[in-house]
Amino acid sequence: MPEYGEVLGQLLEALGRLPGIGPKSAERLADHILRSPKEEALTLARAIREVKERLHPCSRCFSISESDPCHICSDPRRDHAVICVVEQARDVLAIERSGAYRGLYHVLGGRLAPLEGVGPEQLTIRALVVRVKEGGVSEVVVATNPTVEGETTALHLVEVLKPLGVTMTRLARGMPAGASLEYSSAAVVGDALRDRRPL
Repeated sequence: MPEYGEVLGQLLEALGRLPGIGPKSAERLADHILRSPKEEALTLARAIREVKERLHPCSRCFSISESDPCHICSDPRRDHAVICVVEQARDVLAIERSGAYRGLYHVLGGRLAPLEGVGPEQLTIRALVVRVKEGGVSEVVVATNPTVEGETTALHLVEVLKPLGVTMTRLARGMPAGASLEYSSAAVVGDALRDRRPL
C-alpha cells in the first residue's frame, strides 16, 4: 500500500487481516488509532503484546489462561465429574456467562471438517479420551455448535467415549440450528444446558 506510506500501510495490512475487517474498516480503525492520544494507542499495543506473551492453553482443558492449570480446572468448587466439550475457548466464555454450568471444560480447538483437512488428529480428542480414562468423570456434555461439522464432531465423540462407560449428553435444542455459542444469549445457553439430552 505505497499510497499510504510504509508505516501506515503496514498498520492497514495488519488490521485488514483481522476477521470481519475489510479495507474500509481497516482505514477507520487506523484513523482512530492515529487520532487517539499516544498513551491510549500504546495501551492497546501493550495489551496485544501481553495477550500473546502471557496467555497460553491450559495443559488439562486447552482453554486459554494465564496459569496452568487454568482457574476453572484448579477450582475445587467445580464439579470435576462433568466435562463440557466445546469447539473453541471463546465457547467457554459463552457457557460461563449463562451461570448454569459448574463443571469442567475441554476445548477441542475446532471441529471435524474433512474437506478442510481437519480430522481427529488435529483436535484435542486424544487428550479428552485420556481424561475420561483417568477416572472420576461420570458425564461428558457435548456442546459443539449445531452445524453439520459440529454434529459430525459430536457423533465422533460418542463413538470414542461411550464405550468407556461415561454418560454422554448433548445441549438441548434451545440453540437454533446453525447458531454459534459465541453469539447466543446467556438465557438461551442456560436453557440449552439445563435441558441437555442423552446421546
